[in-house]
This record gives sequence, structure tokens and C-alpha cells, in this order.
Amino acid sequence: MFTTRPELVGTHGMVASTHWLASAVGQSVLERGGNAFDAAAAAGFTLQVVEPHLNGPGGDAPIIGHRAADGHTFVVCGQGTAPAAATIEAYTDQGLDVVPGTGHLAAVVPGAFGAWLDLLARYGTLPLADVLSPAIGYARGGYPLVPAAVRTIRTVERLFAEHWPTSAEVYLPGGAAPEAGARFRNPALAGTYERVLEEARAAGSDRLAQIEAARRAFYEGFVAEAMAAFVREPVLDSSGSAHAGLLTADDLASWRATEEPTVAVDFADVQVHKTAAWGQGPVLLQQLRMLEELGVADADLGSAELVHTALEVTDLAFADREAWYGDPADGDVPLDALLSRSYAAERARLVGPTASDGVRPGSPDGRAPRLARLFGEPTTPPDGVPVWPGRYEDAAGGPALGTGEPTRGPGAAPAEPVGAAAAVDGPALDVRPSGATRGDTCHVDVVDRWGNMVSATPSGGWLQSSPVVPGLGFGLPTRAQMFWLEPGLPSSLAPGRRPRTTLSPGLVLRDGGGFAFGTPGGDQQDQWTIPFLLHHLLGGLDLQAAIDAPGWHSTHVPSSFHPRTSTRRGVEAESRLGADVLAELGRRGHVVRDAGPWSLGRVSAAGVRPDGLLHAAANPRGMQGYAAGR
Repeated sequence: MFTTRPELVGTHGMVASTHWLASAVGQSVLERGGNAFDAAAAAGFTLQVVEPHLNGPGGDAPIIGHRAADGHTFVVCGQGTAPAAATIEAYTDQGLDVVPGTGHLAAVVPGAFGAWLDLLARYGTLPLADVLSPAIGYARGGYPLVPAAVRTIRTVERLFAEHWPTSAEVYLPGGAAPEAGARFRNPALAGTYERVLEEARAAGSDRLAQIEAARRAFYEGFVAEAMAAFVREPVLDSSGSAHAGLLTADDLASWRATEEPTVAVDFADVQVHKTAAWGQGPVLLQQLRMLEELGVADADLGSAELVHTALEVTDLAFADREAWYGDPADGDVPLDALLSRSYAAERARLVGPTASDGVRPGSPDGRAPRLARLFGEPTTPPDGVPVWPGRYEDAAGGPALGTGEPTRGPGAAPAEPVGAAAAVDGPALDVRPSGATRGDTCHVDVVDRWGNMVSATPSGGWLQSSPVVPGLGFGLPTRAQMFWLEPGLPSSLAPGRRPRTTLSPGLVLRDGGGFAFGTPGGDQQDQWTIPFLLHHLLGGLDLQAAIDAPGWHSTHVPSSFHPRTSTRRGVEAESRLGADVLAELGRRGHVVRDAGPWSLGRVSAAGVRPDGLLHAAANPRGMQGYAAGR
């Protein structure tokens, strides 16, 4: 069958990512004798430079790895925690009922840099200089700035010029936004990396001692000092006012990346691995459990029936995310019950022939769910499952105050009925492209000749969300916006707690191999991978063909980002699903927006085939992702 590019197959190593330069850097590390963990870190540091609108050194990075020699599969948690001073009262006393999506008050400890160092220290083989030097080269010597980054800079150009001068210094060279494709440099970021390396080398020739010295430079040394000093200065944020932050030098010094087990379920004769419920990854596992219960193995993968079923399952799983997910180190998350087959069967019985409404979390282990006040007061229909009304409004505000998360742009005009009437009250179908969805994050997958695999989804520290720290060349994370300023919820704000993020790397294991996979996309991450996994694991398509297959996602699911609005019964679908499929979804009550033929998802994957050959593929959408290997 025709695909946009071939699935790469070889024997030496494979790297797939959301940017061709990161893939090339990772592959160059494999060619020099490094392993998958070295290559992933080198690609990750490069992504911090070449995709500054999607991630940075001050962001977050959950990583899933698999060591082939002994079958050890693990998570490196690069999600920083809330500051010690970040109580709910610290925000509400300032008249805030939500954490701003931008600026200093949204800052948690930056975890990405420490996570890559931790991966290198535990599993890598190369010196830090070999892994970090490519990123320094691009920051110092320049790289072509992708059009999406330029568009992002232009949305916040006035904010930078009038309120965030440190960002203007980096991203408005000569006082104006750069041109797409032009050579762009970030000498301040290059200087930061270079000084970190200098301090690492000063620790001696031992590889681990150098990595630890680099960590200290970032979290206890000159980098930490600059970050802690900067957050004390009020800056304009998405609340419309200027606020200082709560992050301190002590918060930075006391944090370390940690290793923990993955969470996994069996599906289609493989094991699918995700992070625990401090990320949204288990929603993918819940969806797979319910789809299995509903007989997906026998479904027509291109049918309206399958897409409808998948959308309904998605809405149920994401409702559970809102009610039950949070930092398990600081609360009680009933994850075993949520992932059990009996619970999946119970939830699957709620899937009917038409689009459901509201937010319907379940009751794992018989426990009553609770949602934030934002979702309204629940009612209990005859089936006994409480339904919260949800919040379905147009997103408030605009780009003038920065963007807390760049996945969802301004939406299209409200949908209007097209063709047959809706099966339930409300509009049925809007075939006008909305352009409302963009990637928000980065992703990289690596497999080496020994069978080691890595999947990582670095994000945060977006240039449009937090001003550049003076002298460092990068901004802070804004992940605290994902906390609720309401006590008693699994993801309520609390000092030292990890925010419940959308970041969701994935790993599939089977006898003789498996593959790393993932995508950017905020709330869409564990939706865009559903058609990919179904087409590959059940439909038999190779990795590239499965990535190329038409995609869809629900916009009915509660948004994780400020201002937390969603589209009632909303669906984004690629037109390649077919006009008849889109129309049938409309007749079933979904409010469908035609997203165009090639727009949804930025999935990549790399792994080991059952015959022992390595393979990889990357997303053609956006004309940016690439796989490399031999």
C-alpha cells in the first residue's frame, strides 16, 4: 500500500522524533557507539534548542526505557514538583481561583534537564560532553527555525516587546520576529550549556562525577540562582496582572529525577506500558481495556461504528482521569481497579449507539467519584452513573497575555448542521477545517542494536508561556496550571506534589521485541495513538502505514489547560476517514469538525520486529518529524 514514506528497517539502530535534527543527532550518537539511552538524551537536549515553542531545559520530561539485557523496564520521572510555598491559599489570597496559565506563579521545579542526566547516569555509556555538544552547536551556530515556532513568536510579539524584555532579547532579534527557515541562534542558551559542561569537567574525568556536577550546576549552582532570583520579580501573566513566583533555591536543590515502575496492561498479545497516574498515560490503557471488552479485534477499523465506539470509550476514560488521577506519591489513586477487566466491562456497558453528554466518571472499588466545582453539580440518570454537566464554552482571552499551552488554538466558528439531523439535540456536522489543533510538545523514540528502547515526551518551558530567565536563554515550566485550587481532589495543589500532566510516552513489549511510541498533543496524546495502535497491532499495518492512517480525537474531554474549556460532544476528524463516516458520526450526535486530510497526530515509533530487525517511522503531518536509521 502507498505510504507517505517507507517504514525504515535495519540492524544498527533507529531514532524517530518530531524534528529531523533531533533524529539525526540521535542517530549520530548510535553511529559513534552510544546506546539508545545516550542517543535519546542527545536528541532530547537538541529538541530543547530547535523546538523552543514546544519544550526547553526548564520544562518536563517523562521517559520510559527498556534494557534488553535483563528485561528491565522503567520510568524516569522528569516531572518537577510544586514549590514548598505553593499552597492553595497562596493563590486564593491573591484573588485567583485558578493558577495562571503563564508567568511565574505557574512554575514548578524544571524536571527535563535532570531527567536526561539521570537517564545518562543510570543507563548511558558516553561522556556528557559527547551527548550535550550537538545541542550547544545548534544554539551557538544556529539552526533553521521552523514555521510553527515563528508563528508562535508572532502571537506573543507584543507581549515580549512591552512586558517580557528578556524574551524579546532572545526571540525578537533586531526588534522583530525572525523569518521562518532563517538561521536562528540562542547564544545565551549555548553559554548556559557550555558553563554546565565546564563545571562538569572540573569534577574530574569520571563520567558519573561529571554528570552529578552538571546536575548540581543546574539545580544548586548558577542556573538555580538565576531562576530563583528571577521568579521574585513580578511579571505579567494570563490573569492580566503581574505576579511574582513561589519557586525557591531550596525547591530546586531538594529535587531529583526519580525512577519508578511502569504501569501496563495486556492487549492484542502484547504488553502496553505507560507511566503511573501522575501522567495521563493510564487513560490509554483504560481505553484499550474497554475496546477489547467491546470486541475491537473483530471491528472494521475504518468504520463509523469503530470511530464512534472509540470516541465514547475515550470520553469515559478521560472522565476517570478528572476524578481519580493525581500524584500517587501524595494520594490514593485506585489504579489497579481502574485498569481491571471487571471495571472495563462495567464502563464498556455505558457505550451506546449515540454520542453521550456530560462527564461520567466511574466508581472503582465502589468509591464515589468527585469532580472539581468547575464541572457543575452532578445528576444521576436511571443507569445510576453520575453525570456532571461539564464546561463547554469558547476559550476566554487571547494571545496578548501569552499562551499557557499551545495545543488548542482559537477554535473555528460554531458548528452548524449539515446533512441529516443530529440524533440528539444540537448541531451535527461542520465540514469547515477548524485549524484548532496543534502540537504542544516533542517526542523521541530510540532503539539500538542491542534492543534497548526509549520513549520520551519532553515538554514545557515553552517560549510563549514564561519569560526567559536573564542570562540563561530559556524560561521556566508552567505546569502548575494543571493543579486545582480546590482542596480534596487527586490533583489539587499541594506543596511538593507533582501536577497531573498530559505527557505520555509509551512502550509496547512482546516476545522477541516491541517498540517505543508516542506523540505530542496535550489531551490528544492518548487519543491519537489509539488509531495507530489499532491499525498496527490489529490491522497488521507496518509502523509507517499505521501512523499515516487517518486519525480523530474527542474535544468533549475536559481540557487540562487554562481556561479548562471543551467542546460539547466535539470531535476532530481527518477527512480521509471519508465523508460517509463523518456524516454518520454527525447523525450519531457528535459535533464533527473536518480537520482536513493530514492534520491530527505527530506519532513516531521505533522498535524491534518479531524477526529481530529494527524498524522505525515518523509522522508526515506538519512536515517536520523524521525517522533515521540503518
